[in-house]
Amino acid sequence: MGQKLTFEDVERLMQDPSPVSRSETAEKIATTFTTTELDPNERAIAEDIFRVLMRDAQARVRQALSENLKAAPDISPDVARTLATDVSDSVAVPVVQFSEALSEADLLAIVRHHGEQRQVAVAGRADVTETVSEAIVDTGNEDAVAALVGNENAAIPDSTLERVSDEYGESERVQEPLVRRSELPVRVAEKLVAKVSDRLREHLVTQHALSESTATDLVLQSRERATMRLLAEGQERDMLGMAEQLRDNGRLTPSLLLRSLCVGDMSFFEAAMAVLAGIPVSNAQILIHDQGQLGLRRLYERAGLPASLYPAFKSACDLACEAETERTDADPETRMRQMLERVLTMHEDIAERFGMTNVDYLLNKFNQMAREQGMMRA
Repeated sequence: MGQKLTFEDVERLMQDPSPVSRSETAEKIATTFTTTELDPNERAIAEDIFRVLMRDAQARVRQALSENLKAAPDISPDVARTLATDVSDSVAVPVVQFSEALSEADLLAIVRHHGEQRQVAVAGRADVTETVSEAIVDTGNEDAVAALVGNENAAIPDSTLERVSDEYGESERVQEPLVRRSELPVRVAEKLVAKVSDRLREHLVTQHALSESTATDLVLQSRERATMRLLAEGQERDMLGMAEQLRDNGRLTPSLLLRSLCVGDMSFFEAAMAVLAGIPVSNAQILIHDQGQLGLRRLYERAGLPASLYPAFKSACDLACEAETERTDADPETRMRQMLERVLTMHEDIAERFGMTNVDYLLNKFNQMAREQGMMRA
């Protein structure tokens, strides 16, 4: 530290009437403390100086200490605690967010008894425990909750994440970081489906482990929105992008493809097969709609799908193509029901394998489609 610090240094600091001088001295000593190897006596003297400066009436002096001591790994806990509970947020926040000298008990006290800025600072720390996470959610501070769920280093219990989805699911500030967490419990992801925007909904289906039925819902919804916009090129890009993300995340499964095909989502099926086979969508469409026996089979084999499932895919594809060409306004629910029942009865072993023996889910989708078609005609 150069010359050794003495208690005379403390006296000179107290006698200097200039806030600028005191803040500069505070910064100098704090910087030396964090960057220089001091012997125990020097460290003790420096911390005594800090304790004096922390009582300075000028916030700029205390802030100089805070900014320069926030990352000091071995500062005395009482020094860190005093700075973290300073009356001024500008003094407290740097230490609250970064100081390793603060204990879990310190952080809980700050969250429960101090203002919103400090709650946000705690939420952004690199060492947020489950207990502290729960306390942050208890505050009702939306900004702090958004910062918490956006902090990948924060340990957040599944039950707390579920509570966040229940209490803040309508908040865009919370939705975005929550949906984009690298890991999200299935129950939370399922709850968020009905609350988030189209953009975040697509992220849910491509990045998180939603159930097959929910994933099919979202894929179908994306197709319907694109169709309603009457943007054929945009629709193709939407489907390709979704299929590519699902593939990259290991979620472009045979089950998802078969379910999507059974609910008449031909556009997604075409894009998905093109992605799996590594060919343009236009080529996949030709092969899928080939009237012969080889087009779909060759595409299916190139896509690397299980050979044992080909008969079910062939039947579903034929029925889906037939439904598209023959679609009229007359009784779409009956037509779709017949299509589904034929696929499931023709391939009972496959239906059982994929948990599709109970057709209620798909029938509900057909009912929904029929209702929406009626609304569009009106």
